[in-house]
Amino acid sequence: MLDAIRWDTDLIRRYDLAGPRYTSYPTAVQFNSQVGAFDLLHALRDSRKAQRPLSLYVHIPFCANICYYCACNKVITKDRSRALPYLQRLEQEMQLIACHLAPNQRVEQLHFGGGTPTFLNHDELRQLMALLRKHFNLLDDDSGDYGIEIDPREADWSTMGLLRELGFNRVSIGLQDLDPAVQRAVNRLQSLEETRAVIEAARTLQFRSINIDLIYGLPKQTPEHFARTVEEVISLQPDRLSVFNYAHLPERFMPQRRINGNELPAPAEKLEMLQRTIEQLTAAGYRYIGMDHFALPDDELAIAQEESTLQRNFQGYTTHGHCDLIGLGVSAISQIGDLYCQNSSDLSHYQNALAGAQLATSRGLVCNADDRLRREVIQQLICNFSLKFEDIEKAFNIDFRGYFNELWPDLQEMADDGLIQLSAEAITVLPAGRLLVRSVCMVFDAYLGQQNRQRFSRVI
Repeated sequence: MLDAIRWDTDLIRRYDLAGPRYTSYPTAVQFNSQVGAFDLLHALRDSRKAQRPLSLYVHIPFCANICYYCACNKVITKDRSRALPYLQRLEQEMQLIACHLAPNQRVEQLHFGGGTPTFLNHDELRQLMALLRKHFNLLDDDSGDYGIEIDPREADWSTMGLLRELGFNRVSIGLQDLDPAVQRAVNRLQSLEETRAVIEAARTLQFRSINIDLIYGLPKQTPEHFARTVEEVISLQPDRLSVFNYAHLPERFMPQRRINGNELPAPAEKLEMLQRTIEQLTAAGYRYIGMDHFALPDDELAIAQEESTLQRNFQGYTTHGHCDLIGLGVSAISQIGDLYCQNSSDLSHYQNALAGAQLATSRGLVCNADDRLRREVIQQLICNFSLKFEDIEKAFNIDFRGYFNELWPDLQEMADDGLIQLSAEAITVLPAGRLLVRSVCMVFDAYLGQQNRQRFSRVI
């Protein structure tokens, strides 16, 4: 079992910098318009030749109500009829992509994100799943990881029953905070009873895994009140918890301009919220997976981390990093071999491209040899909290110390500060450094010095 994380306020204050979350390396900030649909089709053909299994991500952008903190790609509308033309374009995208894949490439993982996927009515959800099964090799034996993001205000028992019938076996539930004052400040009124009803339905219907999302650092939050939210959430016994740090970037995300900056908790209060949350979750038996994620010891993520098989992609921590990830829908990102590519983030551009029988790929990146090497280093550190130089040297035919010699002073400083243990054979992230693993990864990021740090959230 991995050692528990150790809270060190001084280290946190020194290393709590703005930086990427490393759902990919290079990060999406490096994507450029030189990558287009031709590159995607070429990568799909390579995937077919290699017979790699698939992970599908489907983006449903619509929300009936706006949450002021949200930084997702979404369309706020009460007009439910907007879903139908979007589904038509999704079908065209599936057709254009699936014809370049082999029929026997299994879809091991499926995830519906948003937006609010349950903005779609029951007939539309049935239609969408039927289209996916028509064009891709979805599993019928409930062995895949098929998940969907749920807003409890847009779901009930009948919705949960339909989702289970359609093959979903994992749900991720947005909660954020139970304090009514905080909910009003971010325009997301959601009762504990609504959330509990969806979770009880998921348990009764034998969904395999339940995740709950929380956010600390929202307006009007206090350490005492947030601790009560965490206590209530623990009583719901989710299998996984995501506890995100709210990044207030109103210059980038327009909805955040409706948040009163004077009502945001002070940095010291945010730290206290996180520290208390870690203590509460640890006492309740949850393991810290990394990067804001916690899981029960028998959860697949915790087991994968124990066995050093945990991976990370655009969907976060995963046990399916060996799959080629295909993103469908507006702004969706694909990762196929060494190619990253993203659809247009503008709904009209996305729909117009597909209406003209063209893929909506707007930007991306093809990893070079240095990218692949650094990606593996960052992946090992962020997933396993350790890195054996010999493994990297064998895989990439390099001398690790020689290749990264210019980074050694920074690594040595982190070792002197107690974040990592640095030897001639390995790097091990120590318990005091695990909350700051992003800062350790940032040392290996060749692009970070060229980037505007204001584009990223802080580590904590």
